[in-house]
Amino acid sequence: MPKIHVLDKHTAELIAAGEVVERPSSVVKELMENAIDAGASAITVEIENGGVKSLSVTDNGCGIAREDVPVAFLRHATSKVRTENDLEAIGTLGFRGEALASISAVAKVELLTRTAEEVAGTRYVIEGGQEILCEDAGRPQGTTIIVRDLFYNVPARMKFLKKDVSESNSVAGVADRVALSHPEVSVRFLRDGKEELLTPGDGKLLSCIYTVFGRDFAKGMTPLDYTLNGVHVHGYVCKPTCGRANRTMQHFFVNGRYVKTRTAMAALEEAYKGAMMVGKFPSCVLHIDLPLETVDVNVHPAKIEVRFINERPLFDAVYHGTRSALQAAAPAASMSLPVKTPPVAPPGGSAAGREVPEQTRLYAGAPTAHTAVEQAARQELPDVPEGPSPRAGMPSRQAAPARTGAYAAGDTRPAGNLWERFLDDGNGPLSSGGAPAKPFAGGAGLRDGGSSYGRPLRVPDIQRTEEESGWAPPPQKAPSVKGEPADPLSAGPVSAPDKPTDEPAVRCLGEAFATYIIAQRGDALYFIDKHAAHERILYDRLKAAERSDAQLLLEPVSVSLSREEYAALIPELATLSQAGFEVEDFGGHSVLVRAVPMLLTGGDVAALIQEIAGGLASGRREITTDKLEWIYHSTACRAAVKAGDSTSEQERQAVAERILLSDDVRTCPHGRPVCFELTRRELEKQFGRAK
Repeated sequence: MPKIHVLDKHTAELIAAGEVVERPSSVVKELMENAIDAGASAITVEIENGGVKSLSVTDNGCGIAREDVPVAFLRHATSKVRTENDLEAIGTLGFRGEALASISAVAKVELLTRTAEEVAGTRYVIEGGQEILCEDAGRPQGTTIIVRDLFYNVPARMKFLKKDVSESNSVAGVADRVALSHPEVSVRFLRDGKEELLTPGDGKLLSCIYTVFGRDFAKGMTPLDYTLNGVHVHGYVCKPTCGRANRTMQHFFVNGRYVKTRTAMAALEEAYKGAMMVGKFPSCVLHIDLPLETVDVNVHPAKIEVRFINERPLFDAVYHGTRSALQAAAPAASMSLPVKTPPVAPPGGSAAGREVPEQTRLYAGAPTAHTAVEQAARQELPDVPEGPSPRAGMPSRQAAPARTGAYAAGDTRPAGNLWERFLDDGNGPLSSGGAPAKPFAGGAGLRDGGSSYGRPLRVPDIQRTEEESGWAPPPQKAPSVKGEPADPLSAGPVSAPDKPTDEPAVRCLGEAFATYIIAQRGDALYFIDKHAAHERILYDRLKAAERSDAQLLLEPVSVSLSREEYAALIPELATLSQAGFEVEDFGGHSVLVRAVPMLLTGGDVAALIQEIAGGLASGRREITTDKLEWIYHSTACRAAVKAGDSTSEQERQAVAERILLSDDVRTCPHGRPVCFELTRRELEKQFGRAK
């Protein structure tokens, strides 16, 4: 049996350092938080080679006294906590006294500092936990810490670091979050000598949001300032029309500290239900201020997660604050009514030719359901052409009923019931919330829709067919020559002599819930998910083409991305081009989309690009052997008809034949089943006709 022994100091420090220092971004986070605790109003972060070769953090804070410099690198040495009572109400970002000791144990560290009272500053060098040098140095008030050769003495940790680009993006994300958490501090970030971020430090959160995320993101935000039960929530939430494909743009700060809290996340998304389409997630930059004694920040090594004594006041404050902000941001509805005037007869005595005065516009303080539906319906009406439509011979669709995402001003559901439901869910996956969204205008060749921003430009001399949209029935097979076996994919049940011979092998009986196609083939009924089926058809068509055909957009679409999404998407522009997207770098963490695949007509192009960029930035796609195939998945899903969309009988028949006459199509690209079978015998057993 191995004998128990005490580890030497160096080994123990390396193990302890692993809890604090995981990668360069964790070093930058600790140093920037120390700078804020020191009262800095300006912080500069510089990195080289992702921060592995070198990183430095410079501030203009109070500095460190000469006699305290060596002590600062000892473990559990801090100026922020003195007794155990101080742990009950922690008001600083740092408090453990482990950061500098952990960093110096796995890197070569140089510190330059000076206080306001000192004439000369101090230069201190420590490598691998061993003091090398301590001398006088000239510098202005504040502190600079330079970290070189991170993990030089821990090769096992070095091999787990990612590429320089990924590590740099992680550091940039830390700089962004620190800037958002303290807009009164000017944050400057330089990557390999190039400045990428410089916030004004004017104390205005919106200015910081504009600098970090760009103009388009800032324009889509609405202010929030709400206090309930001692919890003050202030910041910005996105407008219901600016939802995103993931939660990466949800930022919560509790007492100035960036945290991940499921309670605030759930409250935010619950507040958007009925206002944001399904599958979209709201964005926010919210500061939550509450009494220090009600929060425990000493529960996570990186202090990303916190615990609350009572989470319900937090949930209620975020929920009601968000709903109030959405109500305040809702545009005033208007209604047009004709003004009746007595007819004025012309001199000839006839009432013909009289003019009707213009309509009077009545404005209401809050939108009404009737007005919102009427306006949405008018927006859905396509322009009526003067002559015959070139698509007159193609199957048509009925206009889908308009749906509104308008926020109900009179909704006064108590947040208590929502909170109890959140608890009953067992903290399961958060739902996206929202009412069913309007179908794509012109999506996948099925919708004609009105002209809108970002709608694809139609080339006049190219006539699109049903086959391009994915809804065309399979080509008719030539009759089998006598003696040749019939094609098993197209052969139907043998018809009786007295029945017509041209009856299709697959017969579409109808549709259930505007989602499931009901079809009959032989002695079996089939229930087909039309979204999953159409998605699979489009995916197969995209994958079959060596290079997807692209169509120019009438107006290029500018897509604003987060820093991580932008850095992950730019190297994949060639892959997007192969998939049919013409995307170019637009600067300022934005890209410009000039063309999309032919199958992706209309729809939310920006949302699709954000979804692709988010998947690449999350790292889930780095191990994918074929990124192009994953892009095809996303494109087909966006272009496919949605559940609840109206489809014509010809379209349903085409999908049923394509699915049921092809034995290789049984799941969508995401693995969900496309259809299931109910045989005649199984049906008769339900009615007691068979045993």
